Amino acid sequence: MDSVKRKKLVDHWITYGVVILGWIIVQALGATGHMTNQINGLLVPICMYVILAVSLNLTVGISGELSLGHAGFMCVGAFSGSFFTKLMAESIPSLSVRFAIALVIGALVAAFFGVLIGIPVLRLRGDYLAIVTLAFGEIIKNVMNVIYVGVDNGAIRIAMEKKSNLNLSENGRVIIEGAMGITKTPKASTFTIGVVLVLLTLFIVLNLIHSRTGRAIMAIRDNRIAAESVGVNITKYKLLAFSISASLAGMAGVLYSHNLASLAAEKFNYNMSILILVYVVLGGIGNIRGSIISAVILTLLPELLRGLNNYRMLIYAIVLIIMMILNSAPSAIAARGRLLERFQRKNTKEAA
Repeated sequence: MDSVKRKKLVDHWITYGVVILGWIIVQALGATGHMTNQINGLLVPICMYVILAVSLNLTVGISGELSLGHAGFMCVGAFSGSFFTKLMAESIPSLSVRFAIALVIGALVAAFFGVLIGIPVLRLRGDYLAIVTLAFGEIIKNVMNVIYVGVDNGAIRIAMEKKSNLNLSENGRVIIEGAMGITKTPKASTFTIGVVLVLLTLFIVLNLIHSRTGRAIMAIRDNRIAAESVGVNITKYKLLAFSISASLAGMAGVLYSHNLASLAAEKFNYNMSILILVYVVLGGIGNIRGSIISAVILTLLPELLRGLNNYRMLIYAIVLIIMMILNSAPSAIAARGRLLERFQRKNTKEAA
C-alpha cells in the first residue's frame, strides 16, 4: 500500500473514530446518570443534521453545485417513510422491520426525485441552480400542505384541499392530513440507529470521493471544459452525485419523522435548507469531518445557551462568525498550517 492510500485510509478511520467516540461518550454519560433530558432529546436530531450536512457537502463541496433544495428531499423521504410505517402497521407487526424498510423507501423516493429534478436542473449553474432547487423545496412543501391520502378497503385514495374529497367509508382512515401532515408515527428512531446511519453515510460519501467516480466529479468541479475534453460524461457524474446526496437526505428525513409525534410539511421550509448549508460552509466546503463537527456544535449550542435568555442568539451569532473566520480567513488557515507543521516536527524529534 503506497503512502497516499495509507494516508486516505487513516483519514477515513479518524473520521469514523470521531463518530464512534461520540457514541461511546454519550453511552458513558447515560450509564452514569450525567445525561440531561435536554441533551438526550437532541441526540437523534444531531445524527439527522450530520447526515444532512455530509450529504449536502457531496453536492456543494465535492460536485461544486449550490443546491438549496435539500429540505425538499428530506421532506419526501420523511413523508414516504412515515406513510409506509403507518400503512403496513397490521401487515408487518414488527416496528423495527417496518422502520428498516421505511429507511430504504425514503432513500429511494428521495433519489427518484433527485434524478427527476436533476436531469433538467443540473444543466444550470451557480445562482440559477440555487434558485431552481430552492423553488423545488417550496413546491414540495406546498404540495404536501394540501394533499390528503387515505386507505379504504385496501385501496389508497388521494385528494387535494379537502379531506371529504377522499370519500372514505366507515372502515377507511386518513394517513396524510394536509397541513396537519402525519400524526402518531411510531417512535422508532434512537441515537444508536442514528449513529449507524451516520457511519453508513460516511462510508458511502468517503468511498465515493476517493473512487474513480469521485475523481471525475471533482474534475468537473475544478474545470468543466477540461473534464469534458478528456471524455468525462458531465451529466452522468453530476446527476449521480446529486441523486446520492438526495437519497441520503431522504434517509435523514425518515430518521427525523420517526422521532416526532407529528410530522408537518411546514418544518421543511427554506430555512431548513439554509441551516444545512450553514453547517456545510462553517465546517469547510468539501471538508466532511468539518461538516460533522459544525453540525454537532451548532445543534447543541442554542440549547446549551438557553439559560442565558436574550443573550443566547447573540452568543450563537458570535460563534458563527468566529467559526467562519477560523475556517475561511487566509491568515487563520496559515496559522493552522504553522501549528500543524510545528506539532509534526516536535513528534519527529521525540521519535528520533
